[in-house]
Amino acid sequence: MILDKIDELLKEVSNLSAKNAEDVERLRLKYLSKKGEINALMADFRNVAADQKKAVGIKINELKQNAISKINELKEQAETAQAESDDIDLTRTAYPIQLGTRHPLTIVKNQIIDIFQRMGFSLAEGPEVDDDQHVFTMLNFAADHPARDMQDTFFIEQNPNDVTKNILLRSHTSGDQSHYMECHQPPLRILCPGRVYRNEAISARAHCFFHQVEGLYVDKNVSFTDLKQVLLTFAREMFGPDTKIRLRPSYFPFTEPSAEMDISCNICGGKGCAFCKHTGWVEILGCGMVDPNVLEACGIDSAVYTGYAFGMGVERITNLKYRVADLRMFSENDVRFLREFESAN
Repeated sequence: MILDKIDELLKEVSNLSAKNAEDVERLRLKYLSKKGEINALMADFRNVAADQKKAVGIKINELKQNAISKINELKEQAETAQAESDDIDLTRTAYPIQLGTRHPLTIVKNQIIDIFQRMGFSLAEGPEVDDDQHVFTMLNFAADHPARDMQDTFFIEQNPNDVTKNILLRSHTSGDQSHYMECHQPPLRILCPGRVYRNEAISARAHCFFHQVEGLYVDKNVSFTDLKQVLLTFAREMFGPDTKIRLRPSYFPFTEPSAEMDISCNICGGKGCAFCKHTGWVEILGCGMVDPNVLEACGIDSAVYTGYAFGMGVERITNLKYRVADLRMFSENDVRFLREFESAN
């Protein structure tokens, strides 16, 4: 009779299962405690006939060892499950967390920087709140120069008696170059990216702030040919190896001679379309040889050194690459618009 009870308990023990540590503890109390099933068998062992005691004793020991092993196994499983559940943040939203993407302007700005860094340019950044001396005067803008009217500036503090002490939001990153030149001697090869501000009406084609990347190279015997080759390399790296460029005479106070650079329209391949106004060309930047007056104002001997400078709007380049018709979309942070650039990161 007792042997049958032991066999029944052996089957029960082999099929034991537990969901957590509390279940394991209940099983331990049921089978291994002082009032448990196995101890109850030990109490009945006194009534077993002498000739059966050996066989029954072996069976009881087997049952006890099986119960201990099984409960220890269930305990380890419960502890492992608890450790894994501790790694789960139960306060986190059940919805999947969507990762952000880089802004299209950041994507294009980084591409521009990467191209010029591979040509030896290093980054130099200046203040967004600057003074008239660095933004205008040192760049060959005279106090009454009509070129000042080309850029509607946000002035923070104005000094009627001395315009060079005016404080303003920079209207171009060329001021970063004047900061750099007055503290460093040639050879200089720098790239100045940043946000600039102009007092313009906000529309699909203009904004009161936008982004520029300007470059400067000053050394001995720098020529316009050097500038043209650098810009051709940039255009082909950015828009494709078949891109063509053309330089048209222009005017900037801080360069002489000056030019505006067009590229063959990358949308129609130069055949003519609505984007390029059926000319086959799209203007992307201004450039020129640094005016000797600028070099002298920054403490660089213009009789020994020459240089070139160029500047482009990041929004303009981004429009060419991604055909964004409305400039306002760059600053509205509409996630539907930003998600369109996930694959460009």
